[in-house]
Amino acid sequence: MITIPYLTAVSTYFSYGLLFAFGQLRDYTRLIFDWCSTNNLHGYAPICLAHEDFYIRRLYHRIQDCFNRPISSAPDSWVDVIERYSNDNNKTLKRTAKSTRCLNLGSYNYLGFGSFDEYCTPRVIESLKKFSPSTCSSRVDAGTTSVHAELEECVAKYVGKPAAIVTGMGFATNSVIIPVLIGKGGLIISDSLNHTSIVNGARGSGATIRVFQHNTPAHLERVLKEQIAEGQPRTHRPWKKIIVVVEGIYSMEGEICQLPEIVSVCKKYKAYVYLDEAHSIGAIGKTGRGVCELLGVDTADIDIMMGTFTKSFGSCGGYIAGSKELIQYLKYHCPAHLYATSISTPSAQQIISSIKVILGEDGSNRGAQKLARIRENSNFFRAELQKMGFEVLGDNDSPVMPIMLYNPAKIPAFSRECLRENVAVVVVGFPATPLLLARARICISASHSREDLIKALKVISKAGDLTGIKYFPAAPKKQEEEKDRIKLD
Repeated sequence: MITIPYLTAVSTYFSYGLLFAFGQLRDYTRLIFDWCSTNNLHGYAPICLAHEDFYIRRLYHRIQDCFNRPISSAPDSWVDVIERYSNDNNKTLKRTAKSTRCLNLGSYNYLGFGSFDEYCTPRVIESLKKFSPSTCSSRVDAGTTSVHAELEECVAKYVGKPAAIVTGMGFATNSVIIPVLIGKGGLIISDSLNHTSIVNGARGSGATIRVFQHNTPAHLERVLKEQIAEGQPRTHRPWKKIIVVVEGIYSMEGEICQLPEIVSVCKKYKAYVYLDEAHSIGAIGKTGRGVCELLGVDTADIDIMMGTFTKSFGSCGGYIAGSKELIQYLKYHCPAHLYATSISTPSAQQIISSIKVILGEDGSNRGAQKLARIRENSNFFRAELQKMGFEVLGDNDSPVMPIMLYNPAKIPAFSRECLRENVAVVVVGFPATPLLLARARICISASHSREDLIKALKVISKAGDLTGIKYFPAAPKKQEEEKDRIKLD
């Protein structure tokens, strides 16, 4: 539960009110001029919804230079950010030939596999020469190679399940596969802060959807009790199937799922557990096997294990792991397997190689070092931010740490100030977050050195002072001691 300071909430509402009022005034002024001009679309319905069009023109365009910043390098600990400029008040942005070297705090490169790796990269290049950049086919036609078969075996073994199926896109793994698992007459109980891919998949399934309070097993149990007692809408027949969907690490909160308690509730009421480990697999746990390993949950108690390869493994695509019967069923019915082009062979080889490094099967202990480093980096960075007075969400060991900004004016101010100091951060606001809960989302990597983190802390502290987002300031003496300690480190 996020407790918003009262004055911050009032000022945030006031800021959005001003933006809305002046935006509407400008729109009414524009209507007067439009009456005198010729409109070639007279009689056509607008393609964009009015409120969405208003939001893009009057709010998003003001700060769009803070988003979609192109880079011209690998997403390593440092990246080359291409400089952009606008001649029309940010409506359009043009690129220059220049780039700025920035410390990367925005990429999901948790274990540092997103750039050159001494073990992975040569094997990826070799597979590219042998197979090609694309299979040019779906898995069921001519898109399955020996590398794909090896990948599915490797993933199943890694996550501790009998079998696995891989797809070419992480988002589609949820949005396409959930409708295959459940349909009309079924019930999906989803965490209130689940990812959009889960929300889209649930809506597309035709099943009834109920939401429980974020990461609250007690409320999940109440919802399950009520829904089992009531049954299906109108007919009140028993549900054909109940699936509870949660995430390992919530991508916008950095919180780790209370999985043991949730599994216990689901066992009690005979509900299936669907676990999305997009941000947790490879990043947490002693051997990187995710939230189950971290919290001591038996993978046999998780019915459907989902994850992506876009974060810790430096590749693309996603997977579903489960029983052999489940995976066989998905291979016969899943559109991502039947119709979509299969994951490219070099991408598949990157995943296999990175898993081998993590498990030490490359003949070194680099994997264990990477896992230890990301844990140390994450906990160090989170602790230092909190000592500086920032409101930081999430749990220890999580490499995702949102810094709360709240006010819409502080979104571009914080982002631009960090970029000015050569630190690249990701800022997030409405509609990706609730209206009042804008934030900067920091993602820590094992590739970050302690010097990198100390530089980032100094820049973020300066930006926090300028934008006034240190909502829990430390005592002056203590704050000076912390600054001195960081310098000594």
